[in-house]
Amino acid sequence: MTKTRPQIAYVIDPRFPGGTSAAVADELAVAAGMGDLAVHAVSSAMFKGRQVAPVLDRALAALGLRLNWDAPAIGGDLVILHNPSFLKFQARLAPRLVARRLVVVTHENFALPGGLPGFDVAACLAQIDAASFAGEKILAPVSPYNRETVAAWCAAHPAAARPWALAGEDWFNICAPGDAAATPRPRDRRGRHSRAGIEKFPPLADLDLSFPESAEANVILGADSLMAAGPLRPHWALFPFHGIEIERYFEMIDFMVYHTAPTLRESFGRVLAEGIAAGKVVIADPDTASVFEGGVIGARPDEVSDVIARHIEATHLYAQQVDRGRAALARFSASRFAAMMAQHLAPAEAAA
Repeated sequence: MTKTRPQIAYVIDPRFPGGTSAAVADELAVAAGMGDLAVHAVSSAMFKGRQVAPVLDRALAALGLRLNWDAPAIGGDLVILHNPSFLKFQARLAPRLVARRLVVVTHENFALPGGLPGFDVAACLAQIDAASFAGEKILAPVSPYNRETVAAWCAAHPAAARPWALAGEDWFNICAPGDAAATPRPRDRRGRHSRAGIEKFPPLADLDLSFPESAEANVILGADSLMAAGPLRPHWALFPFHGIEIERYFEMIDFMVYHTAPTLRESFGRVLAEGIAAGKVVIADPDTASVFEGGVIGARPDEVSDVIARHIEATHLYAQQVDRGRAALARFSASRFAAMMAQHLAPAEAAA
């Protein structure tokens, strides 16, 4: 008897401009090799129009996959819904989901720093639960910190969490280690990049500490909100989101410095992985840096200049840190992701 390939269905709002779409794009090549793959787009109330995120559009084209918009029913052995927060501006998930195993990948933290809700988690998960018939319903965090917020929410809301099990392993972002050589003679050239949301940026006082006039270069990509505020600092080179090619941005810097607003904590920190892969020394707040287990230097804004000076003075430290970063990214390889996904494709008794 011929063994049939498992049926894998992705359910996404493909208009997310940042990390969600990039993470899905990297997953699709792995998933396509593990079963018959269908990608379904949901027109949520979070976005307008049908402008698919470019990174996702390119991935679909490379794999020869068609994006199926607003199907009334979606089925598969494994159905994967990415980032349930896209449902937070509506009351009902339109398509019917039928699966042996339904996995909801929790890109957004369920709680903000300080404990306030990240979004109306109960309402979003209730929509998915009501629209689905599945043998198993699983919440899959993307990192240890993301897992903490999901587990804490489940403990605090046992009735709403009852249909959902917590995945045993994180549904991490696939990260390519890159092959760019570390700069042999690093200079004080600093940069940061992110999408343009103001929550992605720390207070101006912290930006001044991280990107001072004394630095040779300060390149900020995704600086739409700073540009709209007028000329703030003549020593900052500001570019809008997608304003220059990411390769050009990395050519302009030797150190990537990334802090966010106090009200935001990255669930994974995909932009940090991009900096590591580009052969740069990456600096972030200690909590966000911890995801990469030494591959990112944890430092407050007032400590950044000392960290950079140390790595310029002792260039071997720069090369060693780039190597540590690459070693950290090996934990997020496509092959390890495939092994994790295989567990979700296995029968329930084998995956347990």
